[in-house]
Amino acid sequence: MSHRVDPEDRAVLDAWHAVGFLETTGPAATRTRLLGVALTIRRAACGTIQVLAEGRDTPLPVAERHGCLWTSLGTPPATPLAIPEADEPDRRLVCCGSIDVHASGLRVVENFLDMAHFPFVHTNILGAEPQTEVSRYHAEWRRDVDEVWATDCRFHQPQAALSAAAGQDTGYIYRVASPFVTLLYKTCPNDALRPDVIALFVQPTQPERCRAHPVMFLIDDISAQADLIQFQQKIFLQDRIILENQRPRLLPLDARAEIPTRADSLSVAYRRWLKEKRVRYGATGAASGG
Repeated sequence: MSHRVDPEDRAVLDAWHAVGFLETTGPAATRTRLLGVALTIRRAACGTIQVLAEGRDTPLPVAERHGCLWTSLGTPPATPLAIPEADEPDRRLVCCGSIDVHASGLRVVENFLDMAHFPFVHTNILGAEPQTEVSRYHAEWRRDVDEVWATDCRFHQPQAALSAAAGQDTGYIYRVASPFVTLLYKTCPNDALRPDVIALFVQPTQPERCRAHPVMFLIDDISAQADLIQFQQKIFLQDRIILENQRPRLLPLDARAEIPTRADSLSVAYRRWLKEKRVRYGATGAASGG
């Protein structure tokens, strides 16, 4: 199996991909991979960042946004996704470190969208028995913006955030902005009107491997930065154990490959969206549109 992206996989090639955090991009050249292609990242003395791809004479497009360095192997939109909440002055930007995962980046995104595993994987944090039921919610492909959303999601959580003083019924809204970029908006313990925003920017390095870059935009003026990072990393590392044991490592797009339940309606919408967009990288099964 080739590790390089199919030239016709335009939904993946023409997307912006986060390839690291700006705070870790120094003057020394660093190397990473994107869609099977070796990249070299350099910051010039003037501060400009350049991304070079193996086998290409000209630098790749570069953007700096949401604490991350973004690039693309194709022809991306003018800028990476907009997160209006990120511009609110009282929110804290928390970059939670890059984590390697031996699983398809699409599997990592799908896991992020799944509430059913909360009581069993994130016990006494994001869920706990016997409150295991996922209430009915609404999932849809918003064709006007070409994104997948889920609304009216609720789940009882013993500790929804580091700053939470007690358990709470947490409201969730999920947003999938591109195949490897997803966000959730969840009830904030410190603000009754505005949600916390947690983003997961997944860098597909090979079909069955990726790097996850979690970023949070929080309303929390009390918690220490290191504690916020540790809290989120603990949750993600619990997920990594499950993800690396899933088979197949690639995400099946054939509707007959895995049997969904009512709780999986967001996953079903995500897979259908990927299939219609003819996404191949990190996927297995039929990838034809229609």
